[in-house]
Amino acid sequence: MPSATLLGQSLLSGIFIGGLYGLLGLGLSLSWGYLRLINLAHFALAFLGAYLTYQLAGVAGMHILLAVLIIVPAFFVLGVAMQWLFTRFSVGEFASLLVSFGMTVIIESAIQWLWTADMRKLQLEQGTVSLQVGTLFVPVTEALMFAVAAALSVATWAWLRFTYVGKAMRASAENPEIAAAFGVDHRRLALLLSGVAAAYAGVAGTFVAVIYTLSPAQIFAWMGVVFAVVILGGLGNPLGVLVAGLVIGVSESMTMAVIAPTWAPLVSFTLLILVLVLRPDRI
Repeated sequence: MPSATLLGQSLLSGIFIGGLYGLLGLGLSLSWGYLRLINLAHFALAFLGAYLTYQLAGVAGMHILLAVLIIVPAFFVLGVAMQWLFTRFSVGEFASLLVSFGMTVIIESAIQWLWTADMRKLQLEQGTVSLQVGTLFVPVTEALMFAVAAALSVATWAWLRFTYVGKAMRASAENPEIAAAFGVDHRRLALLLSGVAAAYAGVAGTFVAVIYTLSPAQIFAWMGVVFAVVILGGLGNPLGVLVAGLVIGVSESMTMAVIAPTWAPLVSFTLLILVLVLRPDRI
């Protein structure tokens, strides 16, 4: 049986990775839930953001916050452009899965062409700082990542629930024709939401760059578990995605500590299969 210290450290690691799962799944959940678009390119955007962070902060020597201030607005514009293309060519839900997968392959190829397939690591002095709390070590960057993921999830939930734009977006997702009759511009709201989702991908990519070693093939490695997080959390449910990310992250981390690391990937897909069997109306 693992020691209490190992279990506690594994619990912390699970919480932090769960926060990243939630952050990566937030934009996908919004576009799938409210726009009925399964945008696989969301993963490619996150890793493009990670490589751009590496280039700006690691190679060009730019401050990490300035890099974020450049990447996030640029990704918002990119998300708006993608949604315009989807609307322009009337891409439906199933077709969006195929089209966005093609976009993902294109972006991955571009990343390999620009940065090659070699692994890249952003070396930041503050990226390795940890605080000791009793016998546990808390990585500052990962704790900040979790705080940002939680803040964005709560802020997005409040935006969708209490603001006029959020209420209009929910009404448009429920019944576009009726919402349009009351003056709701579905296309404009879709452009806004797609831009926000892409901006969230940029934020997630920044943390991926700071915490992990980068490789283009990682784009596809994260897809399965984040899909599970989105479906478990509920489409268009920001708080649910965060909670699902925490459940899967902690479950995987504790499984690695108690049983074996090779069992960890089974956790998310086992939970996903159970939910789809017991609650097929989740999607």
